[in-house]
Amino acid sequence: MTSDNDRRRGLLARLRGRPVARSRGRRRLGAAVRLFAALMLAGGAYTVFAPGVQAQENPPLTGAAAEGKALFDVSCVTCHGRNAQGVEGRGPSLVGVGAASVEFQVGTGRMPMARQEAQAWRKPKVFTDEEIRQLAQYVQELGGGPVVPAGDNLHKDANIAAGGELFRVNCSQCHAFGGGGGALSSGKFAPSLRPATDRQIYAAMLSGPQNMPVFGDNQITPEQKADIIAYIQETLKQGEDHGGFNLGRYGPSTEGLAIFLVGVVALVFASLWIAGKS
Repeated sequence: MTSDNDRRRGLLARLRGRPVARSRGRRRLGAAVRLFAALMLAGGAYTVFAPGVQAQENPPLTGAAAEGKALFDVSCVTCHGRNAQGVEGRGPSLVGVGAASVEFQVGTGRMPMARQEAQAWRKPKVFTDEEIRQLAQYVQELGGGPVVPAGDNLHKDANIAAGGELFRVNCSQCHAFGGGGGALSSGKFAPSLRPATDRQIYAAMLSGPQNMPVFGDNQITPEQKADIIAYIQETLKQGEDHGGFNLGRYGPSTEGLAIFLVGVVALVFASLWIAGKS
């Protein structure tokens, strides 16, 4: 049996253990309170001394972009939305398309569109060059994207022969070998390249309008783009047709049709004439 001394020792031990447990709990609670207070103090100090951080989500627009936004709110917001996020059934989002897309679409008069069609047609532009630059800057600052290099002559000192090879491999299937354009499916078409400027051709390669694929700098380098532009401007637009009548420059299809309708028919009549004389 347990003696009275043992019972007393156990009781004393239990009594001594309670204050110890209580003191540990108090220390932990105190540490948590101090940590919470330190975090609150640090957060308050950061808010007081760095008030401009919260404004970085919507950085202010530059002067040109602000002017472009004013034009956008009047002429483009109906189809592309108040923040250029797009409107279903009317127009796509412009966030991330870059200044190149605006320069091509607005600079060639395709935008604003008069009505929804299978494809936007080239027509006289509505905005001035300065207004187009402002619209492009606004869209560029909205979400970034490809930008056309500065200058009007983008094919200076380019390699025309190399541009011809690149054009025949990448462009002639749709725009035809002579750059006259051609029909595509569902009422769409590849337009003629004759009225296009250096900047418009470069912007089209960067943005891929309508059915045209995007030719970024990873697919066709800036130097190769300059070569293609040089071939279009210096060769296809010169109007030199050493073989005679160009038949619209639509390529071998029209030439084959002309040979069949004219040449074969002439041979048939010639054969009939010879047979009748004999």
